[in-house]
Amino acid sequence: MSDIILQVENISKQYRLGLVGTGTLSHDLNRWWHKVRGKEDPYLKVGDINDRSKKALSDYVWALKNISFEVRRGEVLGIIGKNGAGKSTLLKILSRVTSPTTGEIKTKGRIASLLEVGTGFHPEMTGRENVFLNGAILGMTKNEIRNKLNEIIAFSGCERYIDTPVKRYSSGMKVRLAFAVAAHLEPDILVVDEVLAVGDIEFQKKAIGKMQDISKGEGRTVLFVSHDLSAISTLAQKTIVLSNGEIAAIENTDKAIAIYSNMESQAAVFNQEPLKNVPSVTRVEIVTSEGGVLQANYKPFKLNFDINVPEADYKNLSVSFQVFNNLNKAMLFSYIFDIDQPICRKKGINNLSYVFENLRLYKGNYYIKVHLANSKTRQKFQEFDCCSFEVEMLNLKEPEWGWQQNVCQYIDDGKWVY
Repeated sequence: MSDIILQVENISKQYRLGLVGTGTLSHDLNRWWHKVRGKEDPYLKVGDINDRSKKALSDYVWALKNISFEVRRGEVLGIIGKNGAGKSTLLKILSRVTSPTTGEIKTKGRIASLLEVGTGFHPEMTGRENVFLNGAILGMTKNEIRNKLNEIIAFSGCERYIDTPVKRYSSGMKVRLAFAVAAHLEPDILVVDEVLAVGDIEFQKKAIGKMQDISKGEGRTVLFVSHDLSAISTLAQKTIVLSNGEIAAIENTDKAIAIYSNMESQAAVFNQEPLKNVPSVTRVEIVTSEGGVLQANYKPFKLNFDINVPEADYKNLSVSFQVFNNLNKAMLFSYIFDIDQPICRKKGINNLSYVFENLRLYKGNYYIKVHLANSKTRQKFQEFDCCSFEVEMLNLKEPEWGWQQNVCQYIDDGKWVY
């Protein structure tokens, strides 16, 4: 137990929808009347789960519900989940920016947090002055800050602008300086939200390296929220998966990422009604290496197609697909023609698959475009987009020469299976 630096016990956070403050006067009086009689707050018994995609049935919502976990000294804990899952709310409670509705937090040592761009900075003060201000907010003395000042400025890469008011900084420069302050003032627990995504690639690598040094070299604890699963995989030994304000899993990072991906498994399958009197693709399924919609770079990947053919011995069918990135640029293309090798000739549903032994796409978001036609008459039956997925560099260090996104086309080395 002496090694546990942070203990969270049944934390819950309730918000009232649509209004600022606690609500109406009648609600406040009702709360007060229950309190003087020694009874529980009546509004803790109501409230929807935190599902942002559904219409509210109550005026109250549980942003977090019954969150409990422990973190040991020197451990890096990842926190992942969809937008609105409760990640930022949890970090704000841990950083004491806001208080929980119910539950208790026990900590040993000082917490430094980096939650939003520019948090704790005064726009009219210079970068140097804000270093002292931010350090004081984090509980450091002026001498401690002064001793670390040169290291902080050098790490941030903002030397030229350090005596310029922060209001003239870009978002990335603010994040650089804020992270440098939080990381160098030796907190026992460093809490980092998604803000690193604002920084450039060079700074992201530097920040991740610094967090590794903090945890492994200096034995301090890091809580890290990110949608970048590669960074989570690199940094965190254990990861919490949040869903609708509740803990879906607390596992080692590889297993947690697989669970998170499988929560999105419906997006991996596309179904549609068959066309009348002509061939049509009725189902497309992607089978990723990590399950759901998450694919690891240089691991197996498979595409399954169900093709409905209205008549027996149908000839001259052509099936092709492209994989596009999030900039709508085609990264790879493959096709198969019936005139080259007989496919999909039986009446009814025919199954066709395409298998990549090692899918070599750089990390990013992708989707599939499917094309079905008659290669002889050039009649096009279908063309549609489906099945978005995400590629990550899980448990792999990037090559020394560096990957650059969107600078080269993929060379197809997969095969059709039918």
